[in-house]
Amino acid sequence: MRRLIRPDWTNNILNISATLAEWLGAPNDNAVLPELQAMLERDPRNVVYICMDGMGMNPLECNLPSDNFLRTHVTRVLTSTFPSTTTNATTSLCTNKLPLEHGWLGWSLHFDQIGRNVDIYTGRDSQTGEEVQFDSGLYDDGDCYFYHGTRTDYSVHTVFPKYVTCDPSRNTVIGSVDEFFDAVTALCRSEGKHFIYAYCPEPDGTMHEYGVTCPATSKLLRHISAKLRALAQEMTDTLLIVSADHGQVDVTGYVEWGEDNELNELLECPPYLDSRSPCFKVKKGQKARFARLFREKYGEDFVLFRTRDLIARNYFGDRGGYAYMLGDFVASGTYTNKIMILPKKDPHYHKGHHTALTKEMLVPLILIDCDREHKPKRNAKIK
Repeated sequence: MRRLIRPDWTNNILNISATLAEWLGAPNDNAVLPELQAMLERDPRNVVYICMDGMGMNPLECNLPSDNFLRTHVTRVLTSTFPSTTTNATTSLCTNKLPLEHGWLGWSLHFDQIGRNVDIYTGRDSQTGEEVQFDSGLYDDGDCYFYHGTRTDYSVHTVFPKYVTCDPSRNTVIGSVDEFFDAVTALCRSEGKHFIYAYCPEPDGTMHEYGVTCPATSKLLRHISAKLRALAQEMTDTLLIVSADHGQVDVTGYVEWGEDNELNELLECPPYLDSRSPCFKVKKGQKARFARLFREKYGEDFVLFRTRDLIARNYFGDRGGYAYMLGDFVASGTYTNKIMILPKKDPHYHKGHHTALTKEMLVPLILIDCDREHKPKRNAKIK
């Protein structure tokens, strides 16, 4: 079996936030990235962090040639969080907190106090779709590190879709990719010094729908690259920091968990977390049997871990109080690239997906000093 890719908390997307937090004078307990730190020391007029959802190394390498603008500006390859999912990764990026510190560990979490699995972004029961009103007890995902900086020479702005929790007085709401780049451009053009935290939900949505290696994704990534190049060539005294929350892989097949009555009967609740990294709460006295049967049936497509082993090995970070959310076992999809269809109303049969410890864990750190991107102007002709 090919090697699984574990989070490296000294070479991780979280370290982007740690470096930016230190530069802004915000609290930070995480390692920083020296090459980013060196570029920030120049204090450019605009510092722009751009997170393109899902734009990991696998989608870039599958769809763009090696001499493409984005690929030629990759400074290093970082790891994502585990699970490598938007819920977990973007919360770490916004808060500068490890997964065990914020608790937003996956799309669906089980809450003992109400006896339900809940899709925490939407606040709905994972199985029925019913809206659930309760206090989750998770860290406030809107408490972003960049709101706590001591620097007063930079104004802080965000660019988010309408569903993201943020300070509305500092936010520009966007819908499309073009609206996203228009908003970033307008902020960079405005007077003063700016730190801009900008999140775009593409190309993740397109890849979920059509796959990683499809014409629609290739066209979109070329468009994103062209937009970033145009932004870089227009701006001066501006640093663009471009990365992703995770990557994606093409889905090759589906495991219908709801049809497995034998294993479902051993669980206290339906599986939760994410479809390429499900987690399981097992009935008392049934853990050994569950592990044996799971590996017999699904061992080719999923690696099953005891949760306590992953916690001991810092897969979710080395501090924080939310380990209890992770049940008894956590599985990770393998390089067969199958996903597990968990029991729920209207399940999604994605063509591209993420969350496991495979290639979707690798994301680029792209650093662009805009002053270096300007083409030399030709001498005007003398008439």
